[in-house]
Amino acid sequence: MGTLYLVRHGQASFGTTDYDRLSDLGMRQCHALGHWFRERGVAFEAVLCGTLRRHVQSLEALAAGHGNVPAALAWPGLNEYDADAVVRAIHPGPVAAADSPEAYRAHFRLLREGLAAWMAGRSAPAGMPSWSDFAAGVGGALDHVRRQHQGEVLLVSSGGPIATAVGQVLGTPAETVIELNMRIRNSSLTEFAYTPKRHMLVSYNHLPHLDDAARRDWVTYS
Repeated sequence: MGTLYLVRHGQASFGTTDYDRLSDLGMRQCHALGHWFRERGVAFEAVLCGTLRRHVQSLEALAAGHGNVPAALAWPGLNEYDADAVVRAIHPGPVAAADSPEAYRAHFRLLREGLAAWMAGRSAPAGMPSWSDFAAGVGGALDHVRRQHQGEVLLVSSGGPIATAVGQVLGTPAETVIELNMRIRNSSLTEFAYTPKRHMLVSYNHLPHLDDAARRDWVTYS
């Protein structure tokens, strides 16, 4: 039985004009996770990685902390949905910048509503696949791991694809996937045990590499 480690990217640049890049803290989060893997003797048989910049940067920082990570297979099906497009599909007017606690909460309320509409087929966000095609891209990565590997595999992606993967393994409704997505933390670790026939959830959204009083303020969500 193998183990698939699904890692969400480190803290990106939420609230700026270029979200798709890691902050300095995001780099430290992922470097610490790589070190955590190394200290436990985890040797990755293979790596799958989304193609967004924050995915690639997260993997680079993790690999620097680990010291021996194989070259990654780029997997576009692990890329995140476009949150702005999801919101615009249900709210075509201007959206306030998430630069205050109230605006931040309003943004995520709209995102929840937009995700529900997209998943139900009530909206078609510009430039995005349908929900079924998005989910198929995630499922294809899981199928690849089951069919091609037997050992410890690393997958670096975003909150949406990881929540979708957990939903597929557990057979949850779309509403549950949204809730899983909203609570996932930066650089968090989710584990599946897998066989050639199926994946099984072992843990979700934990931060063993940040379980230290000195790193309490390293825990982030966006």
